[in-house]
Amino acid sequence: MKAPALEVADVMRAYGGQYFQVHGGRMPAIHRKAIGDITACRTPAMGGATYHCPDCDHYQYSYHSCGNRNCNKCGNERAQDWLEKTGSLLLAVDHFMVTFTLPGELRRMARSHQRLFYGLLMSCAAASLQTLGWDSRFVGGQLAMMGVLHTWGRDLSYHPHVHMIVAGGGLWKDEELWLASRSDFLVPVKALSVIFAAKFRDGLKKQAPELFGEIDPSLWGGSWVVHSQSVGKGQAALKYLATYIFRPAISNGRLLSMDNGTVTFRYQQSQTKQWKVCCLRAEEFIRRYLQHVLPRGFVKVRYYGLYGHRHRERLNRLRETLDRAAADTITPSIDQVDAPPPESPPATPSTCRSCGRTMFVVGTIPRFRPAAGWPNAPPDHGRSTRQYQSKQTTNAL
Repeated sequence: MKAPALEVADVMRAYGGQYFQVHGGRMPAIHRKAIGDITACRTPAMGGATYHCPDCDHYQYSYHSCGNRNCNKCGNERAQDWLEKTGSLLLAVDHFMVTFTLPGELRRMARSHQRLFYGLLMSCAAASLQTLGWDSRFVGGQLAMMGVLHTWGRDLSYHPHVHMIVAGGGLWKDEELWLASRSDFLVPVKALSVIFAAKFRDGLKKQAPELFGEIDPSLWGGSWVVHSQSVGKGQAALKYLATYIFRPAISNGRLLSMDNGTVTFRYQQSQTKQWKVCCLRAEEFIRRYLQHVLPRGFVKVRYYGLYGHRHRERLNRLRETLDRAAADTITPSIDQVDAPPPESPPATPSTCRSCGRTMFVVGTIPRFRPAAGWPNAPPDHGRSTRQYQSKQTTNAL
């Protein structure tokens, strides 16, 4: 019989207790919650519904998803909904994706002060773009921008950066006049890098002078990595970013095996596009996974300039003007896209697995309420720990 596919939840169930014993005293509450929700997702611990087929008398159980944004089994439906709604927000012009990366020298400090550094990373990226956006040599108007925070490398390493989707042009200060940029150039990235570093320096000095004093002054004069590329009308870039908004650092499909305390997974190198295999001790795998859990309530998708909420009226007027010129149909914009429901509904069985007939709900399964402490699920809530066969990866690699 073929072994079931390995999931992150299985790693958490098998080794989360050991991880908690070693690191529990230093673990943020949000990390504890992430482990508890991931291990309980789509199990009796989350509650659900009982379905019955009157034709063959077969019973079937469907359990709730946890809805945690750090769970890699949740979020697909929300990602598609965000993609459709945010796609309607885009102006009918060429767009650029500009990526700002936090220097390696600041990452250890950023990991310990995530809310501060992530907020600065996003706000300084937008402010730097707008500084050059006002320059008539490049655009000469107010930009339309949205930023998505991304904290991981493909091997689960810590690599904080922000992707900014920017419309190719700007709106003149006092007139409803759209000034289009070149289709292959928005602003000079070398100048943008210098401005970005300066704004981050000033922001950190103002908000956390005690941390600012610990940083080597030579860092502020170094070369900060900023990259810009044209992405056409922006829809493809949004689809790319949607995978980072509602999904965590690794999907279950990339996990290969869990054996003797080691987790093996595959990842694709960004430069060569070649697939590689990474083997980590289970404790290190969990540590890397949890370092990408964002602070409670942190908004990882933010809108700036004309895409900002307070400018939506101007944006709508501009869109009507551009749409008439481009003869494109755009649906109304939205105000919020990052508000997941409190609890995902159970996956409703459409047909009976035995006879294929329609099934009906005949009962509900109450959600398990654990006692204080971790883990947040009963010992028998999910699949038992077992050996997993490695996936056949010869062709993929």
